[in-house]
Amino acid sequence: MPLSPNEPAPRPLIQRLLWFVALWLGGVGTVALISFCLRLWIAPK
Repeated sequence: MPLSPNEPAPRPLIQRLLWFVALWLGGVGTVALISFCLRLWIAPK
């Protein structure tokens, strides 16, 4: 007799991969944006 309730079925692989790619691109984009802003702030032309 299990003590925990039934776990929901895992999401489809394509949905998990799309979430991974979206989060990865968001992280890379954020780092790129911050580095670009720092470059403009530190060494303006």
